[in-house]
Amino acid sequence: MEQRSITESIIHSKIEKNLTPTVLRIENESHMHGGSASDSHFKLTVVCQSFRELSRVKRHQCIYALLSEELSSGVHALALHLYSPAEWEKQQGNIPVSPDCQGGSTIGVE
Repeated sequence: MEQRSITESIIHSKIEKNLTPTVLRIENESHMHGGSASDSHFKLTVVCQSFRELSRVKRHQCIYALLSEELSSGVHALALHLYSPAEWEKQQGNIPVSPDCQGGSTIGVE
């Protein structure tokens, strides 16, 4: 099993403590965005009973609030896949694949 970075550990701890999810998967996708040494891009899959009562926007706001410190100090992007247990069951555990980095501001630059 691969060891978590400090940032991954903090993200895991905050979500686990505050939401007690039934599923929590954190993937560091920084290597897809110009630097494997950075902790800048993460894909989070969270399945939580409390998400049953929240809209998708409210779910995202919940995660952003929990991770506000990380987002202001190095984490550049979060790909969020947030489900209630019933939605997760319909997904059959399938998580969307993240696209390759498009190069940010270099798109269309010759």
